[in-house]
Amino acid sequence: MKIDILSLFPEMFNGVFQSSILKKAHDSGAFHYNYVNFREYTDNKHNKVDDYPYGGGAGMVLKPQPIFDAVEAIEKNTTQKPRIILMCPQGETYSQKKAEELAKEEHLIFICGHYEGYDERIRTELVTDEISIGDYVLTGGELGAMVVIDSVVRLLPDVLGNEDSAVQDSFSTGLLEHPHYTRPADFRGLKVPDVLLSGNHAHIEEWRRKEALKRTYDRRQDLLQHLQLTEKEKTWIKEWETSQENS
Repeated sequence: MKIDILSLFPEMFNGVFQSSILKKAHDSGAFHYNYVNFREYTDNKHNKVDDYPYGGGAGMVLKPQPIFDAVEAIEKNTTQKPRIILMCPQGETYSQKKAEELAKEEHLIFICGHYEGYDERIRTELVTDEISIGDYVLTGGELGAMVVIDSVVRLLPDVLGNEDSAVQDSFSTGLLEHPHYTRPADFRGLKVPDVLLSGNHAHIEEWRRKEALKRTYDRRQDLLQHLQLTEKEKTWIKEWETSQENS
């Protein structure tokens, strides 16, 4: 995968891309990244990339020309049509499903804005996706782009040490992930559930499924609306509902 990042502050990405899983993924060739400071593409003699909004109002708006020219320069050197992602609080709320979708692409371009916003023509004529990482506003799109890139790259083949890790993540299965335990089996009197020490893989898988379902029921019942549940799982939920009503 190739990732281009349009930013006025590309140095912000160095710590993230040069650490942990992303560094290993880059070093192994799983993905390549390129920073583009779109200020370098402005035709303004003072190197300005923003201007006052027509009609008045607070703040400055990013001009279309530098961003259009920067994206077009990138596209001249690629054979694959890239997905062009605008980091924006007005965009689609990011999800694991979206991460899985983007992980199938060969080329992503991220546009990270600053100031009051973007000229609307960037949104309507240039980008393919608008993404928000939540209902709050940051000073720029860089932190959001880091979140998206991290979640996408870890899904690429051979990036994680265990290929099953990403498949079993929270949200990938439609449920929050089940509890995890490791050694020692007894820590300060707090014991690992017996089933995990039993060696019975069928019972362990059933326990994990039930615990994942219970955690999702307790914390994110909205996720259950989209799941196809077995009769046994429906029975578990009815038991939890009854227990709640009687508590």
